Amino acid sequence: MVESRIKITNLNVWFENDQAIKSLNLDVRSNEILGIIGPANSGKTTFLRTLNRLNDIKDEFRMDGEILLDNRDIYKNMDVIMLRKKIGIIFALPIPLPMSIYDNIAYGPKMHGIKKGLMEIVEKSLKASYLWDEVKDRLNESALNLSGGQQQRLCIARSLAVGPEVILFDEPCSGLDPISTAKVEDAMLELKSNYTIILVTNNVKQAARVSDRVAFFLMGELIEIDTTEKIFVRPSDKRTEDYISGKFG
Repeated sequence: MVESRIKITNLNVWFENDQAIKSLNLDVRSNEILGIIGPANSGKTTFLRTLNRLNDIKDEFRMDGEILLDNRDIYKNMDVIMLRKKIGIIFALPIPLPMSIYDNIAYGPKMHGIKKGLMEIVEKSLKASYLWDEVKDRLNESALNLSGGQQQRLCIARSLAVGPEVILFDEPCSGLDPISTAKVEDAMLELKSNYTIILVTNNVKQAARVSDRVAFFLMGELIEIDTTEKIFVRPSDKRTEDYISGKFG
């Protein structure tokens, strides 16, 4: 039996009176890429932000249900700072810090009190994000000089530098060209041997390329979840088939 890293039970999320997630039950397995697909307003990004507790900053946010990370309730039994160290998130728009490439990566470890071995952390993180060979001679340059695709991989490296266990990707390639997209996907495929990955994407072809399993969300509900092959070849629900074939979205 495959070990579950995250277990979600009867999760409901509201923003004031609007319910964004409805009675969600879902297990995320260790060392898998779980792709999440679905049209706009399906609750995909809300789900990611609930896992990382970024929704907490919104006064209108409320939730019930349970989210366990390694059998610990992330809302009741875990400090939010520790949680965000364990669960990193990569957004659609890369936002490098206005400092050098090196300092972008070293910033997180320094904030967690790490003072020694920073160069080793920087190198390891940049290699894992498939960026080291492109920037190893430019570490003192401003990160703002990097291309969009390089900035996105820098943000991946920045997340890796603090030692997460789970990485959330929210449309990480939406603004990237095909070559940059391929490099980010290569990085994800390499990373899953050491991390659990959840990928929200509106690109169903991307979900098919990199995901081990795929979940289809619609109007805040999980319609079905299965292996990538099953979802794309023999989905159980007609709505999944219609979405993947482009009949709506």
